[in-house]
Order: sequence, then structure tokens, then C-alpha cells
Amino acid sequence: MQQLIYFIQKYKYVLYFLLLQFISLFLIINNHSYHRSKFISSANTITGGIYEKRKSVSDYLNLNIQNKSLVDENVKLKNEIAFLKSQLDSTNQFTVTDTLQYQQQYKYIDGIITKNEYHKSYNYLTINRGKKDGVSSEMAVVNHIGIIGITDAVSNSYARVRSILNRSNEINVRLKKSNENGNYYYGSLSWDTKNHQVVQLSDIPRQAKVNIGDTIVTSGRSAIFPEGIFVGTVNNIDSREKTNIIEIKLFNDMSSLRNVYIINNFDKQEIRNLEKGTNE
Repeated sequence: MQQLIYFIQKYKYVLYFLLLQFISLFLIINNHSYHRSKFISSANTITGGIYEKRKSVSDYLNLNIQNKSLVDENVKLKNEIAFLKSQLDSTNQFTVTDTLQYQQQYKYIDGIITKNEYHKSYNYLTINRGKKDGVSSEMAVVNHIGIIGITDAVSNSYARVRSILNRSNEINVRLKKSNENGNYYYGSLSWDTKNHQVVQLSDIPRQAKVNIGDTIVTSGRSAIFPEGIFVGTVNNIDSREKTNIIEIKLFNDMSSLRNVYIINNFDKQEIRNLEKGTNE
């Protein structure tokens, strides 16, 4: 209290001046419509700016909630599309007498990458989904841009993913465009460990017309990846007779990944059993 009194005594003339200034401004604003309108306009601008900044901060703090909501919505839409596609396929191919024909083939499960390797020869990722979420080994892992890898080992709450940047991978893919007869050219995708943004495509027939910029997608010929998931674009073509290797620049930046979708193929075991019997 003593310090407050001392402060008032020391600056009493300044405080008195400020008080008179405030009273003068109040009288001017209150008695002149022009000044009053200007004051209100300025006040609205200032308060509006404050509210806008506060909203920006609030929106930033709520980004995780909004992002989770969008991911949930995307998963729901992907599953609905997969179900409707199965209905359409069944209607086009069969006289439907059994409701089992309407069961969808693929189910999408959302997840988040908790660990990401991309600089080794055998790279793996870890995602926060496991057996309790319906995840098992040999499931496709993708995001909204393209393929990421295949689940390799699964615990109750987590799964290890064999990245597309793993030299042990061989993934069946195709050119997105078809040839003159409406057929597609297929090949095998692998990685030479040199560049985490570039993978290699081999076994494409030499008669295939491949151009720089052509899009590569999954073929649908495996029991893991659905057909048509984006991989990347043709970056370079080695036309030497002994190699015929095509470099593919990935759509995904494999060094910067977070949200993923794990794809469960309900027909996987049936396909595997059939293929095993055929091989025997």
C-alpha cells in the first residue's frame, strides 16, 4: 500500500493528465456522431482481430481431434465403397440367390505409424494396430497417396510393417494405362536400396510402350493388395537388353508418413488355399 501511495504521489501530474485526456475523449466520442462511429469501427477491428487470433489458436489446438475425425470418416467411406463394389460385382456376375455373395472382400482399418525406417536395406515400420483391432500378418498397408508396405509381425496392440523400401519385397504391379487391346502389362516391383524415393520395376514385356511419367498401380493379382492402388510414376527407363529395369518415383515421401489404412482381404485364405492346391 505504501508503494502504491508513493507511486501516485510521484506521478500524480501524469496520472491527472491521463485522466483528463480520457474524460476529453469520452466527451468527444459521446457527443459527436462522426467520432463515435470511427471509435466503434476501430474497436470492432481490434476486437475482431483478437477473436480471429484466438480462433486460430483454438483451431490449431484442435487439429488432432479434427484429423482423427477425418480419418474415421475416410475409413467409413472406404468400407462403404468396398461393400457397394462387392454388391455391384455380384449383381453383374450372378443371379443372386445367396446373401453371402453380397459380402465385401476388403475392410479398411485406420492406424498411425509410430516408428518409420527408410535408410536401411531392410526397412520396417511400426503401427499402433494389432490383433485386437483385427490386424494379422500379410495385410496391405496404404495411405491416401499410395502403397506403404505389408504387415509382417503382429502383437496384441501393434504390428510391424515390411516397408516397400525393403529389398526382400516383390510386389506385383501394372501400368495404369492399357494397350490397344484394352489389356494391361504387369511387372514386379522391388528396391535396390539406393534411393528411398525410387523403386525398380522389372519383368515388363519389351513390347510394352512405357513412357516417362506413366503411372504404376497395384495389379490386384495378389491376395494382399487390391487392384489400382497408386505406387508412383515412371522416372527413368534402362533399355539395355540385359536389364530392362524401369525406375519408379514413389508418390509417397517414405521419410514422412503418419496416418495409414490397413486392408484386410476376407478372401485371402481361400485364394492362398486354392493357389497352394494348384501348385501341388
